Amino acid sequence: MAQKININNNIRSLKLRVIGHNGENLGVLTKDESLAKAKALGLDLIEVSPHADPPVARIADYGKYTYETSKKLKEVKSKAHSTETKTVQISVSISDNDLMMKARKTAEWINEGHRVKIDLQLKGRTKYMDEKFLRERMNRILAIVPADYKIAEPLKKVPKSMMVVLEKSK
Repeated sequence: MAQKININNNIRSLKLRVIGHNGENLGVLTKDESLAKAKALGLDLIEVSPHADPPVARIADYGKYTYETSKKLKEVKSKAHSTETKTVQISVSISDNDLMMKARKTAEWINEGHRVKIDLQLKGRTKYMDEKFLRERMNRILAIVPADYKIAEPLKKVPKSMMVVLEKSK
């Protein structure tokens, strides 16, 4: 966990909103009353929300509480889907078979939810080719990508390549 959790005597607030070990609301109590109730049950007083007014504390077993919160964090992380920008590089003189392979891979990544940057590499003399011809080459791969996509970043020419970014259409 990122922030340090205050327990028992480390809690600084004198008044606390206390939640019992079964989840019931015990109301606003002083720190001493709260600690006495926790000790009577053989549990800890854990400051759950220190920035609330008054701060919220829970009567629970500290080890069990940290285990459950870390378990919840792991579950949230596993459900979060991170998208990457994958890159497909093609050249002006790419063969049709290679182009089909790259288009299939692009479709696969788009269907997984990733963004895909298609990079038309411009090496040597190809840097100075007619831009209309280069756009036609780029449109050739866009036409054969077998997936539902939308253009996230339009076609643009940078010094050593021409690129477009695709993503899954909603």
